[in-house]
Amino acid sequence: MVTTVGTETTFEKLVQNLLILEHDAIAAYQSTIERLDDPAAKAKIAQFKGDHEAHVAELTRMAGQLGVAAPQEGDLKEYLTTGKVALASIIGDRSILKAMSTNEIETKMAYDHASKNTAASPEAQAYFAKAYADEDRHKTWMDAAAAA
Repeated sequence: MVTTVGTETTFEKLVQNLLILEHDAIAAYQSTIERLDDPAAKAKIAQFKGDHEAHVAELTRMAGQLGVAAPQEGDLKEYLTTGKVALASIIGDRSILKAMSTNEIETKMAYDHASKNTAASPEAQAYFAKAYADEDRHKTWMDAAAAA
């Protein structure tokens, strides 16, 4: 799926849309943790979920500085991200991790766009680049674990 998150023309909307995306991601991570059988994979996914929770905390801080409402939940995409995980759980852990890897594509793309978005402050762009690196690390691990 191609995302437009990260390409917003205002910093306020950029932060709000990234928050919605992060809440969708957290829901998918929670669904994954509940469905995985492998304890080591569960622990790694929980660690990655913590990265997303840290992103929410920082984005919420940014929203506060901007004086805009910080979304507290995802949107309809949550059903897609968690639904893929639920369907994959029928087949097993590898399929769950493959489904999660596809979810990471959108999040990586959003942070890549956001890190280059001139509506954002230079400090925010740097944070978005760090978040992109987190998402890239998550996807790389998921791809490797799903292939093992």
